[in-house]
Amino acid sequence: MEDKGLASRLTEYGDREFALYLRRSFARSMGFSDQALGKPVVGIVNTFSELNNCHRGFRELAEAVKRGVWQAGGLPLEFPTISLGEVFLYPSSMMFRNLMSMDVEVMLRAQPLDAAVLMGGCDKTIPALLMGAASAGLPAIVLAAGPMLAGSYRGERLGACTDCRLYWARYRRGEIDRSMVEQVEGQLAPTAGTCPVMGTASTTACLTEAMGMMLPGGATIPAVHADRLRHAEETGKQAVELARSALTPDRIMTEKAFDNALRVLQALGGSTNAVIHLAAIAGRLGIRLDLGRLDELGETTPVLVDLKPSGQFYMEDFHRAGGMPVVLQELRRWLHFDALTVTGAALGELLDEPYQWPAWQEVIRPADEPLQEKGGLVVLKGSLAPEGAILKRSAASPELLNATGRAVVFTSLQDLAARIDDPDLDVRPDDFLVLQHAGPVGAPGMPEAGYLPIPRKLAGVKDMVRISDARMSGTAFGTVVLHVSPEAAVGGPLGLVRDGDLIELSVEKRQLNLLVAEDELRARRAGQAPSRPPPARGYERLYCESVQQAHLGADFAFLRHESLQGD
Repeated sequence: MEDKGLASRLTEYGDREFALYLRRSFARSMGFSDQALGKPVVGIVNTFSELNNCHRGFRELAEAVKRGVWQAGGLPLEFPTISLGEVFLYPSSMMFRNLMSMDVEVMLRAQPLDAAVLMGGCDKTIPALLMGAASAGLPAIVLAAGPMLAGSYRGERLGACTDCRLYWARYRRGEIDRSMVEQVEGQLAPTAGTCPVMGTASTTACLTEAMGMMLPGGATIPAVHADRLRHAEETGKQAVELARSALTPDRIMTEKAFDNALRVLQALGGSTNAVIHLAAIAGRLGIRLDLGRLDELGETTPVLVDLKPSGQFYMEDFHRAGGMPVVLQELRRWLHFDALTVTGAALGELLDEPYQWPAWQEVIRPADEPLQEKGGLVVLKGSLAPEGAILKRSAASPELLNATGRAVVFTSLQDLAARIDDPDLDVRPDDFLVLQHAGPVGAPGMPEAGYLPIPRKLAGVKDMVRISDARMSGTAFGTVVLHVSPEAAVGGPLGLVRDGDLIELSVEKRQLNLLVAEDELRARRAGQAPSRPPPARGYERLYCESVQQAHLGADFAFLRHESLQGD
């Protein structure tokens, strides 16, 4: 029988008995009794950091987890991992998601743990935690930070970062002055927790619950509510049960679980970033996420949740309305009931609990009376995106979803910053803004730069078609085509677009085409400058040499568990 608790994963000295003797002697230096040292060990992976505002409540939250572990007969041992605070990292937190996942995987495998509680929130942390746990194969359960509460300005509710983008766009258009936008700044993020809209953090938490890696109801509890602490305590208890049952992530995050997650993503009108993260997590388990399946599910899945940026409400409203358990009940006709969850029960067993539609609220719509008839995300393919691109239909302008426009091209993030507000920029409201070299390799790190600002000279214009190989924040909105794959930096057709070229966007046909003759494209390709050399050293070099394209999740090729010949 495999060793458990402190007797597992012993340090190599060539003498296992001595290794255990030495380990126990040092464990005693922390004041643990013989009784404590004999319990199953639950690792608490804490992503607290003073450079991550979303996680500032994690010290208290970890103590609640420990209470639960002790109550269930386990030994809780907390340890840190890399923390990714979105707005506090250069060039982008996405650059370090894979690094964090490696840290999590290695520490889960190296330390004497029987199970783990994965504490995350700010939007790349939960994907990194799940990627690492999937690779490590240790029983694990996720505890999310929870969303912050909405703020208020002159009687209007505000929430980061959908409303910060709305007000900043108004400021750029000259509709409000600097003083007002600075006053709004002070009200956008009033509490601990993740963004209070259906951005990437909340989307990822909801999908984690849908996949069964979180206790029911845990995705939406506000970070500052007492229920968040009670949920943490229950999570600690369940972690001990996972240690005893040896229920590993690969038994929970199956193809059926990912299919459920894609369905829920469409119903939430959730973040485009979730597609990349789900693809990366699935790849760690030998599952290749099919973008075609996402699009297929979007045609039969209505948008049910009326939250910003696709709707009008906030996460605290979603929680009061019943949160994910209500959404899953409304989607039950489409879900795989036999998908296992961290409770040990199948999803169908959880949905057999007594249920009554909360008719008093308007945040979650009945499946037969949805907010929108079809899912929030669409997948585009064509000559400009052979491996696909993503557009958030639920947050776009309907009149722009089927159009042909003239390209206005920015060749890099630096070029965008230098010229977007140039009064001499040749741009019209019906043009398509195109950003190149902002993908995984080109930026590097695939930053959230796809939400290109509207040029200042187009006063009054509130939306334009924008196309890039970058990402955008899940809190953003507009007619924005993202994740164009393959990216410009690795020879993708996006890099061949020139000012004045015509581009066809047809959501109806799921097409994104560059309307330029093939012989002209061949000539452009032949005349392209060689790609820039990789960085000289360190993690950035490893990243640029190993990162895969967006449709594969932008993970490192050597971390995936599936065969991907030809990619």
